[in-house]
Amino acid sequence: LSLTSNSTFTQLTAFLLTGIPGLEGFHIWISILFSFMYSLALIGNVLVMMVVAWDRSLHEPMYLFLAMLALSDVLLCTVTVPKMLLIFWQGPSPSTFSACLTQMFFVHALFLSESAVLLAMAFDRYVAICEPLQYVTLLTGSLTGKVGLALMVRSVAVVTPGVLLILRLHFCRTNIIHHTYCENMGIAKLACNNISLNSIYGLTVALLTTGLDFVLISLSYWLILRTVFRLPSRGARTKAFGTCGAHICVILIFYTLAFFFFFTHRFGHHVPRHTLILLANLYLLMPPTMNPIVYGVKTKEIRMRVLGLCSHSK
Repeated sequence: LSLTSNSTFTQLTAFLLTGIPGLEGFHIWISILFSFMYSLALIGNVLVMMVVAWDRSLHEPMYLFLAMLALSDVLLCTVTVPKMLLIFWQGPSPSTFSACLTQMFFVHALFLSESAVLLAMAFDRYVAICEPLQYVTLLTGSLTGKVGLALMVRSVAVVTPGVLLILRLHFCRTNIIHHTYCENMGIAKLACNNISLNSIYGLTVALLTTGLDFVLISLSYWLILRTVFRLPSRGARTKAFGTCGAHICVILIFYTLAFFFFFTHRFGHHVPRHTLILLANLYLLMPPTMNPIVYGVKTKEIRMRVLGLCSHSK
């Protein structure tokens, strides 16, 4: 891979992504699992988007947020998985500096978007269950569109400084990234100069965005469950618990994997590298695979229309 030199440092023009260190012999088997998950994620999320787009009766906040989540999931997988599978099948793969930064930008921006959409969905459920009389007046189509735009702006505004902080770094040690995709700290750790600012910014942003989202989602579902406990009908309580329980499981998996990877990547110096990289892949692949299954199957309107679509195509 090409390098350009001057008197003070060597600036990389490309990186070499090697896959999962220590598990090279299992790359083909891992690729089978990841290919299956990617296929499920694509099929499930595209079906959700198609159903919501084509059925005007589903042009309501709850379903529009589901479609936004599905779009984030498809993009997040597509930005990472094809290159990842190429590495598993053909061995270490080069990525130009600009391509690596572009992938890093979209990985982090789309992850933040997904977190924000989960927060919007939690707020939607809170209003629907706890303040049902105000649902129509509070959650209008106009507000849903503005929320979608705000989510996009937040992601771009938060991730862009992280990219700029990478651009100020000088790389003179190695161009090898022991990973399956380009992510912020993975690139920053290859730099020769001090990366404290990168680490501090990444940690602060994570706590103020994803961390705050998780706190607000937890608060929303606590208020929802408190309201559900007060429902007079046992059947209504069971139905609400079934739906909320599935949603809470998805949210816990999403944030548990994300936070565990985030903090161990910075502070878990004794965690095996292959464990970190596997976690990094799972926290990007698991939610997109599970979201359409859980949210789609548990949402009756989506489920019935998908079944109708399948039977119609037959």
